[in-house]
Amino acid sequence: MPLVPQRADVPVTIDESKCIDGCTLCVDMCPLDSLAIREDNGKAYMHVDECWYCGPCAARCPTGAVTVNMPYLLR
Repeated sequence: MPLVPQRADVPVTIDESKCIDGCTLCVDMCPLDSLAIREDNGKAYMHVDECWYCGPCAARCPTGAVTVNMPYLLR
């Protein structure tokens, strides 16, 4: 079974292969400041496990790297 390269138990996941180094569009859109940019590779990640599932981070991402994992009950 292959290992997952990122955490899947957080509301927002970022596909690092699609994430643009140094782009901060998703971070800027988050009203809770839940997203941040890694200093070592310039990629976005969710540093706080809080989310309103509002979606602007995913909508603003130009490459589709951001996914909001909305719980079943909110759909």
